[in-house]
Amino acid sequence: MKKILSPGEIAQFHDQGFVCIPQITTAEEVAWLREAYDRLFERRAGWDKGDMFDFAGTDAPGVALAAPQLSFPSRYEPALENTIFRANASAMAKQLLGASAQLVFEHAMLKPARNGAPTPWHQDEAFYASKGGNDVLTFWMALQPVDAHNGCMDFIAGSNKGPLLAHRRINGDPRIHGLEALGVDEGRRVSCPLPAGGATVHGYHTLHHANANLSGEPRRAYALLFGIPQDKPLSGEAFPWNRDVATARLERAKKADGLLRRYARQLRTAAKAVIR
Repeated sequence: MKKILSPGEIAQFHDQGFVCIPQITTAEEVAWLREAYDRLFERRAGWDKGDMFDFAGTDAPGVALAAPQLSFPSRYEPALENTIFRANASAMAKQLLGASAQLVFEHAMLKPARNGAPTPWHQDEAFYASKGGNDVLTFWMALQPVDAHNGCMDFIAGSNKGPLLAHRRINGDPRIHGLEALGVDEGRRVSCPLPAGGATVHGYHTLHHANANLSGEPRRAYALLFGIPQDKPLSGEAFPWNRDVATARLERAKKADGLLRRYARQLRTAAKAVIR
């Protein structure tokens, strides 16, 4: 199944900052992805490395995750690198950004049944380490039917042409990974319900949001982000809301990185001993 954007869909994306795609992959692939998701989240893949975390909570011990996410799920399920979804999203990203567009990030999102937390209004650009990053597109695919009751995507039409709003950590808590935009005008709010295997694509500057999951089933979504890789690190000033982050996820990532570096040093020492 191959899918590309129509001229009308491309025009809508550039005008309103988002577009809904009724079907981007097959029912068979959606069924397989659901099974893979359940395995990954059940075993908390990547937790010790900080790849799995609670987007809307503090990761406090013994507290149920309000909105668990897994960064780079293909690290833990390599078959995700060869999906129809990824092939179609890549082709569409090239239509919107140019032939050099590449996958730059991916994450799996799960809103638990009945108590999956809402995703506040935000702009993806606000998560950048500093100002001046390249355009990035997000393809967000539903793995079951989604609507306002279980957390479909909502957008503010035309917000891609407006300013980057001030953001803060959810509830102003630096222990929480998620961000919320301040002063959002919902006057041009558009809701995008989708069937399983349907997707939305939005730009890094477009305001978006998803309601809590009030249904009796988990709400699973898979996001692929495409951009133009930069040749050098960002040199712009850091956003103020990203300066004093103190999440448990970051601490786990730092610890895992430290252990990896120590293991690498041990390997180098052992190799030198063998050479001698």
